[in-house]
Amino acid sequence: MGKPTSHGRVSIGWRQLLRDRNVRWLYAGQIISQVGDGVSKVALLWFVYAMTDSALKMSLIGVLQTIPPLLFGPFAGVLLDRIEKRRAMIVIDAVRTGLLALIPVLYAFELLSLPLLYVLVFVIAMFSMAFGPALNATLPLIVKKEQLTGVNALMQSAMTIGQLLGPALSGILIAAIGAQNALYANAAGFCISALCKIPLRLPHVRAHRSSDNLWTQTVKDLKEGIRFVFVKQRLLFLLMIVASIFTLGSTAFVYLLPVIGDRLLHVGSVALGALWSSLSAGILATTMWLILKPQQTVCGRIWMIAIAAAIAAGAVPGLLMSESIFLAAGLIVVIGATSGLITPLVSASLQERTPKDLMARVFGLFNTGTMVFSMIGMTVFGWVADRFGPGVSLVTIGVVNGVAAGVSMVLLPWCYRLAKQSSAQPAQSLRRAS
Repeated sequence: MGKPTSHGRVSIGWRQLLRDRNVRWLYAGQIISQVGDGVSKVALLWFVYAMTDSALKMSLIGVLQTIPPLLFGPFAGVLLDRIEKRRAMIVIDAVRTGLLALIPVLYAFELLSLPLLYVLVFVIAMFSMAFGPALNATLPLIVKKEQLTGVNALMQSAMTIGQLLGPALSGILIAAIGAQNALYANAAGFCISALCKIPLRLPHVRAHRSSDNLWTQTVKDLKEGIRFVFVKQRLLFLLMIVASIFTLGSTAFVYLLPVIGDRLLHVGSVALGALWSSLSAGILATTMWLILKPQQTVCGRIWMIAIAAAIAAGAVPGLLMSESIFLAAGLIVVIGATSGLITPLVSASLQERTPKDLMARVFGLFNTGTMVFSMIGMTVFGWVADRFGPGVSLVTIGVVNGVAAGVSMVLLPWCYRLAKQSSAQPAQSLRRAS
């Protein structure tokens, strides 16, 4: 453990985190699986487009991957709170390994129809949906509270590395062995990820047992998770709202980047690839900064979110005044850096204040909410860009980021008041005992 600071916080760097064998194995598995996932995202779309020569049928892949977390995310959290997290992650990775490998195998034997491919993609998305809550529920079991921001940032760095390396590797594999065979790389990544989780040693969290039937107990468990977020921990609920508003703008920006590059910046595919890399570089830079930075209190995290949202509110519309590709790339680095703060800070806050037997349910609800806002962002701002132009979309995204900053600032007085009340309660208890 690091040296305490004057504020009573502990400086926990990446070296200290990676000294924990559980963190090392989990992080190694995440890097490998995320790189494989980056390969698959490009290869699968390319494969479907080559198979059908239809942009609409290709886009249905994205729809099928989005439906499961929207419809079943909270119920996945209920199930995951009842079972052992290490086993759940191994099963999820193993199933994804088999299903992804099945696609090129069936294609090789001329048994793969488009409806069957859609079914496989949907089932893979069902299992993938459950992995996020399982991972988020695992992290508080393997690190101390003062390490939560750092370990969440560490896991986000694995995702960012996958975004940087996966698509480039996918292009090489598609050219060398074909899009369908490139899916073997993702299957192999999930297989290795499952093997990396075998050495994990996690404490057992006893789930609440009841004599009720499965459906009744499921509904009760889901209600318990909803009540915890909406009633017992309203600060967490409002923090989720801030994150969702920010996600609304950041997701829209990511999906509009090709349009921005074409219609506003007037750049080709090579320069557009550099802009994508700039976004990922910004996320990775912030992620590494969070790993090295002493962990903040919940109120400190809300301050950081407010500042990040305010910076993004200026940087996104600032692209309208970019006269060179270098200035645009610099602004996009800043935009990526602000978006890279949100997930680790909010995840650490949820993990810190949520009982371990409720963790997966809370993250299931959180992931479903952010997914809803992501879909709204993609569709609404895409329509705005087509109807009024990408410049209007950028200004509107800036306004949305400004709203996220404003809501964060409104939360701060409430956060400090709750913190003051929490610190006063132990002192009152001691006085009563004496």
